[in-house]
Amino acid sequence: MSLLLRYSNKSSRNLLLQPLLLHHYLSLTPSSHPSPNSPLPNPNPNLNHNQYFTQNTYNHHHQDILYIHNYYINGSYKYRYYDNLIKLGHNCGISTYSSTLKHDDKKDSDLNNNNNEKNDDKSNEKKKGGYVSWIDLYLPERIRPYAHLARLDKPIGTWLLAWPCMWSITLAASAGQLPDLKMMTLFGCGAFLLRGAGCTINDLLDRDIDTKVERTKSRPIASGALTPFQGVSFLGLQLLLGLGILLQLNHFSIVLGASSLLLVFSYPLMKRITFWPQAFLGLTFNWGALLGWSAVRGSLDPAIVLPLYLSGVFWTLVYDTIYAHQDKEDDEIVGVKSTALRFGDSTKEWISGFGVACISSLALSGFNANLGLPYYVFLAAASGQLAWQIWTVDISSGPDCSRKFVSNKWFGALVFSGILLGRLSS
Repeated sequence: MSLLLRYSNKSSRNLLLQPLLLHHYLSLTPSSHPSPNSPLPNPNPNLNHNQYFTQNTYNHHHQDILYIHNYYINGSYKYRYYDNLIKLGHNCGISTYSSTLKHDDKKDSDLNNNNNEKNDDKSNEKKKGGYVSWIDLYLPERIRPYAHLARLDKPIGTWLLAWPCMWSITLAASAGQLPDLKMMTLFGCGAFLLRGAGCTINDLLDRDIDTKVERTKSRPIASGALTPFQGVSFLGLQLLLGLGILLQLNHFSIVLGASSLLLVFSYPLMKRITFWPQAFLGLTFNWGALLGWSAVRGSLDPAIVLPLYLSGVFWTLVYDTIYAHQDKEDDEIVGVKSTALRFGDSTKEWISGFGVACISSLALSGFNANLGLPYYVFLAAASGQLAWQIWTVDISSGPDCSRKFVSNKWFGALVFSGILLGRLSS
């Protein structure tokens, strides 16, 4: 009869096994202890003793299996396998093996240590990458998929949607006056809701693609945590709350805001049609540059708001092209398009051009709005931040692309600060 015990090289497991084996061995009566020279029993008569124990000792050693043989002494089965006791002692730090076995054990131990280090690195990478967020730690289990669907743990999208709104509302303020704080609050809430609704729409339409892309396959709908019906129901709630905010604006702004839904629903489909989905995202994400001004003034001033809107579109082409480089290998396999694939190794040249166009449009908008000198000082600082992104980004490194993408919240903050101080000093 034999007992198979799987073991690991971790000292905690070995320390648990060692007392078990010693207990059985020491339970032998003195008269039943075999002499050191007595032969070990051979459970397989088809092999001689040397063949059997050589085969089992070495083969099971390399398969990470501890093989303990039982044999009959004084009317009961007792455990006796000196080689395994010696081997267990070696794993606990007692060097008793021959040089060959010590060499093999060292290789196995090094391999296990390397695997443990790799697993620890992967675990740390997961934590750093945001796989375990505050949503998973603090929210009730039933609502976690909906929170992930709305990307509550990734606020950068809300910032990127809100900044053009804040720019426009501040530009629309009278000279020397602070912007309308009530309007800024409404647009902040609207950006939060609309960004979440956009993510829900995106995940519903892209659920077949998301399952094939490493970064997106764990999203709630793609992974099956939510059904498409649940996603549509959640979308209805998001849009209903967004409508409640929109209805507090003037009639012109209600019509202008409602018209943006065409872009919101069509954007996720663009990656199947064109290599320029980032341009359509720019048209969608920067609609607030038009809506913020109209919510304050009740109309549009093309000389101010159109350059502002275009600056946002060019800005989006910069940051979302950088972002798209994270998924370019998967996108090629799946068959979807992006500016990252369109530009390839020429990406930095292209986004440099978009960066220049963005800053030029912002300068033109500020000039037409008669902003004071502080605006241009902050615009120069924002130009430096954008140039830093473009010159230092490593488009072959997903983590670096992600860092540069997230840093755009500071670009938006610098432009906003410039508009605010420029308006107060005008």
